[in-house]
Amino acid sequence: MFWQEVRSFLLKKGFLEVETPVLETSAGGASATPFATHHNALDADVFLRISMGELWQKRLMVAGYEKTFEIGRQFRNEGMDAEHLQDYTQMEFYWAYSNYQDGMNLVKELYRTLAKNVYKTLKFERSGHKFDLSKEWAIIDYASEIEKQTRVDIWKASKPEIESKLKSLNEEFSKGLEKPRLIDILWKHCRRKISGPAFLTGQPVEISPLAKRSSKDTRKVEQFQIILAGSEMGNGYSELNDPIDQEERFKEQMKMKELGDSEAQSHDFDFVEALKYGMPPTCGFGFSERLFSFFEGKPIRE
Repeated sequence: MFWQEVRSFLLKKGFLEVETPVLETSAGGASATPFATHHNALDADVFLRISMGELWQKRLMVAGYEKTFEIGRQFRNEGMDAEHLQDYTQMEFYWAYSNYQDGMNLVKELYRTLAKNVYKTLKFERSGHKFDLSKEWAIIDYASEIEKQTRVDIWKASKPEIESKLKSLNEEFSKGLEKPRLIDILWKHCRRKISGPAFLTGQPVEISPLAKRSSKDTRKVEQFQIILAGSEMGNGYSELNDPIDQEERFKEQMKMKELGDSEAQSHDFDFVEALKYGMPPTCGFGFSERLFSFFEGKPIRE
């Protein structure tokens, strides 16, 4: 019933349901470690998708489609816990001629509709947090919240300073991680204290390689994440449609990958070529069955 409600909501809003490839020659659309395999007929290494066709759906925006979505399985070769699996259902939509603020309004309506129609309530208590989806959703700035909770200014702090702070907070991190990934671990420490419902905004460009830069502060991107009971329950942004900027960010991601960051994104040359033909302003958003397990009040594996 949960996924039926998601599908029904989007179809009523004029979105077209699509299917995109599960096997890709370049695992794109997210920062995650992919499962790798080999395509015998083509004698080529391929990957199971780590996003719900993000770069494919944005190609559809280039082709003239204005509203698309997909609900399907995706795969990430990462750790398991109460909120993470390697094989799970994900929904992503892409909406041309809109931005992240339009997306925030639509997503708020979607979450309230899901809670009301499936669970008959807008009030929840999860992981020691209480929240009410009917109330005003707070808007939290990424850097400001980190500084508020940890006294670390991410724009000025050095990599060793951030590592030192993480150690003092007893947060584990791998050696050799670059500053953007360390900052994100610091944010996740802060996130656990936020009950929500809230939108997180103002993420640094370095940790969001597919999002459009903010015209008000070019250090940041036009991104929003849903925060409920200390967890991320959805992620969206104004899509980057500048091919030059996109290519430079892919290059930075490849540098991180060469330094050992297995979650850094690959350089998708075909996608950059598609952007050169022109993609309209677009908002993209997605959430996984983590949201379903959250509403159910059960671990995602269960």
